[in-house]
Amino acid sequence: MLLFPLLMGGNAVAQSNERLRISLITCTPGEELYSIFGHSALRIVDSNSVSDIIFNYGTFNFEDDGFYLKFMRGKLNYFVSVQTTADFLYGYQMESRGVTEQVLDLSDNEKLAFKLALINNLKEENKFYQYDFFFNNCTTRLRDLLLLLKKPNMDLPPVLPSNTTFRNAIHNYLDRGNQPWSKLGIDILLGAKTDRIMSAKDQEFLPDNLMNALDASNQPVVLEKNNLLPAQPIASDSNNTSPIQLTTRLLFIAFILGLIKNKYSQRGMIIFDKFFFTVVGLLGILLVFMWIGTDHSMTKNNYNLAWALPSFIVIPWLSKKQNDSVYKFIAFHRYILAFMLLGWTILPQQMNPALLPLVLLLFIRLLSYRKR
Repeated sequence: MLLFPLLMGGNAVAQSNERLRISLITCTPGEELYSIFGHSALRIVDSNSVSDIIFNYGTFNFEDDGFYLKFMRGKLNYFVSVQTTADFLYGYQMESRGVTEQVLDLSDNEKLAFKLALINNLKEENKFYQYDFFFNNCTTRLRDLLLLLKKPNMDLPPVLPSNTTFRNAIHNYLDRGNQPWSKLGIDILLGAKTDRIMSAKDQEFLPDNLMNALDASNQPVVLEKNNLLPAQPIASDSNNTSPIQLTTRLLFIAFILGLIKNKYSQRGMIIFDKFFFTVVGLLGILLVFMWIGTDHSMTKNNYNLAWALPSFIVIPWLSKKQNDSVYKFIAFHRYILAFMLLGWTILPQQMNPALLPLVLLLFIRLLSYRKR
């Protein structure tokens, strides 16, 4: 803490706040999924104590007991941390990511309020918060602080088209970052709530959107804007097989093999069905867990459960029993998939196109279990 005279209390608070400069820092997306949406932080330069510090609300501890389970259940605590601006910028320079600074237009009293609020948030009893990617993250925390302390109260404008949903917004970043497989996984896990149209305030969960909203505000919010580090373009790898290419090939191969009537192909399809239905059933169990067993707000009401039913896991084993109850059970799954396919484009949830061949393959494979 001795590295940061700003945080040492009494003397720092008593000094002139005219020599404080408070800035919103916005970092461009990185190549990895955890960094693909960018990052926000707050910078305080204090000429009184010759300090230059970054307050970062995006910190978490990998060594937390039960880290992965807490992360899965949406119960992972993030916390605010501090580091010198030089160290902060060095990390982003190593990742070839851009960093933009917006110096905030604040009165002396507002600067003091910011400083005291940040120092108070660093206390052990205040530093932790339950992270939510859409509603309580490193960017919304700073936005809320700014809306609370900047007078008169600001009304930040929307910066995206009026019909933009949460899913549209994150798709834009995943597409630009060449993350088709991450996009597929996210589309499977996130439910219908993600397809709600965002309000102006909702849009600000993304760092770029908060930065642009401050620039577009009718009230004087930004004194000056500085490019601290230039951004490097994210490398494109067009050689990887896309999800829809893979699922279409799988549909074609399984369909052709299913038409071949010899003992080798039929035995192969039995093995394939056991694996395929088991994986789909396990996925369904995961989706149920994400819906009812976690605090994630956007994994509820997931229409992917209409095709990834947990009960698929037992179908290859039940199919050995030739009785009416089993055939009715399998027929029920066929009807569900048929309705899913017919209503694919009108569902209240946007489905990833790579899933359509998989759902069609599920339906085709279930047809092979009809009563003879």
